[in-house]
Amino acid sequence: MSDAPPTHAEAPTVTARTGRARPIAALICLLLAALLTIPATFAFWGQRTLNDTQRYVATVGPLIHSTAVQDAITTRLTDVIDNQVNVESIIDNVFSGVITDRPRLQQLVGPLSGAVNGFIDSQVKDFVASPAFADIWVAVNTKAQEAFVRVLKGDNSGAVSLQGDQIVLDLGDLITQIQQRLVARGLTIASKIPVSQVDKQIVLVDAPQLKKLKTIYAFTNPIAKWLIVLVGALYLAALLLSRRRPRMTGYIGLALAVNALLVALLLSVGRQLFINELVGTAFAQASSVFYDQLLTYLERGRQVLFWLGVTFVAVGWFAGRNASGTAARAWVTDGLETIGSSMADGPVGTAGKWTAANATWLRIVITVLGAGVLLWGNSVTMPRLFWALVVVGVLLAAVQVLVGAGTRTRPPGGVPVAAAGATAG
Repeated sequence: MSDAPPTHAEAPTVTARTGRARPIAALICLLLAALLTIPATFAFWGQRTLNDTQRYVATVGPLIHSTAVQDAITTRLTDVIDNQVNVESIIDNVFSGVITDRPRLQQLVGPLSGAVNGFIDSQVKDFVASPAFADIWVAVNTKAQEAFVRVLKGDNSGAVSLQGDQIVLDLGDLITQIQQRLVARGLTIASKIPVSQVDKQIVLVDAPQLKKLKTIYAFTNPIAKWLIVLVGALYLAALLLSRRRPRMTGYIGLALAVNALLVALLLSVGRQLFINELVGTAFAQASSVFYDQLLTYLERGRQVLFWLGVTFVAVGWFAGRNASGTAARAWVTDGLETIGSSMADGPVGTAGKWTAANATWLRIVITVLGAGVLLWGNSVTMPRLFWALVVVGVLLAAVQVLVGAGTRTRPPGGVPVAAAGATAG
């Protein structure tokens, strides 16, 4: 006995299953993208700032022009020198024979040592504020960033090294240059500073959990650069799978805006914790300046993320089935197409017919072009977002004008046929 042929009743069942699966898949993609947006944002910042030497130096380079940072560096370098050099003892040794013959001169040792220490402080401060030190600052930060990445990878060579549970920075080159500057300014006793025996290292980070940090870096670094791409792909998949794309566009915008606000909250909490960690140190006054500057790129990205989300919400409203959005869309579309209909004669009309036939693909290309303007050079900023929106808006308006020129005819009376029909309706 042969099997009965399949009936057509099975087709609606398959279609119904497919119809239910698409919204569920779109929702899953949206939720995953929303959950991964914050990790992807911080991972992208880490890749582009901490892991990229050129961008890191460009970020922290301007810090040397901050008075708070200059004062912190001056204090730290002066402390290193003062802790290792007893100026009063050096003056005693220099004038030992004279003081033996004239004991009253011993009273001048204290004031002289104070004057010498003051001179050292002023010279260090002037040196830190000089253009020469700005160049040294860039060079030191370049080496420090490269060496810090090596530390995370397990290589402890270079200016930054791991000693026990601390990450330290070698100040030997800076102390040598300060010594040479003092000698050149006439303070010859600076040549007696035992630079080769000075503890030339300062602790950058107390890192009892550095081993865990190195493990996290080894695990996340290969995937960090692709996480932002994955999030973008998930948002795009949610949009393509959705049956109501304008509504999904609004949901995506809402997810982006909420995530941007959460990033702002995390940055605010992290800022306070960072400042509290440095209270009582030489870098306390410069802590807020350093934190804000280091996270400049992340803060700009957060602002762009928020306003991009707001833009998506507005686009979803404009393109949706709601009454106000439909009315606004009809008013804008009719106005642009009416302008196009006035140019329907001649080459514009011919171009308009082609544009009307390919309007969907043209709009997609324009959207991709706007994304390219926003992401060009990996520098996401508010001006970039503004110009990307301007480019997209102008080009979409031009497409709609050409669509009007290609689809509406202008009779001798001067009123476009399509517009006249719409008015009569």
